[in-house]
Amino acid sequence: MGAYDRSPSTGYRIVDEFNRGFGWFAHPDEEGLRASHAIVGTGESEAAASDATSDSDSDSDADDGDGEVWLFDPLEAPGIGDEIESLGDVAGVVVCSDYHARDAGAFARRFDVPVYVPEWLERVPERVDAPLEVVDGELGTSGFVLRESRPLPGWREAIAYRRADATLYVPDLLGTAPPYLTGDEQLAVYLLCRLRLQTAVFEGIAPERILLGHGPGVFDDAAAVLADALETARRGFPRALVTNGPTQLRALLDAL
Repeated sequence: MGAYDRSPSTGYRIVDEFNRGFGWFAHPDEEGLRASHAIVGTGESEAAASDATSDSDSDSDADDGDGEVWLFDPLEAPGIGDEIESLGDVAGVVVCSDYHARDAGAFARRFDVPVYVPEWLERVPERVDAPLEVVDGELGTSGFVLRESRPLPGWREAIAYRRADATLYVPDLLGTAPPYLTGDEQLAVYLLCRLRLQTAVFEGIAPERILLGHGPGVFDDAAAVLADALETARRGFPRALVTNGPTQLRALLDAL
């Protein structure tokens, strides 16, 4: 079997539970640990949310709001629809990587919502059978802002950050799945990106939680863990190459 299980899911595992969302593994035993997320929106733009919370405590989880649910890079699993609906009504499906079309179309048709695609993703539109909304910057009323990332030629993704509750989502560039980590790393840069990592996309971001497209999220000392992953990426390359080189090559070929 490759890094990713392409057969229909037979059961999911909930991960990354927090007050305004959760994640799930549709194939909990696969090597690449593709993660999907359902996150309650703020119900307003990022700018409005920042104004509303500027004089409040930084942990805005206490203010639940009445926002709708946004699905990030979702994979189908039996019964996951009920889990999603327990959060609220779905507002949209978001694809954040050229290689994460996944089951976005199926979820969009089920909930009768569009698929939101960053304008710089080129592979996604032809792989999604559902109405599309092309976005640049703010993601509707989710409270998230999308930032363009092009780690390597032919690789495009969007990281999503919501300042209101310091939630960061990174689809591919960072991960905690086994193919990413080596030694005592808690979060790591994808092997092929370690030598020419572009850190500008993370400027001004101080997350309290990091959600990922591959592996469980980071909830403890997230800002420090992120800084360490970026700082040690290059010098950790030789060890990662030896430890994870064949695994990541297999995952890359499987994704392509």
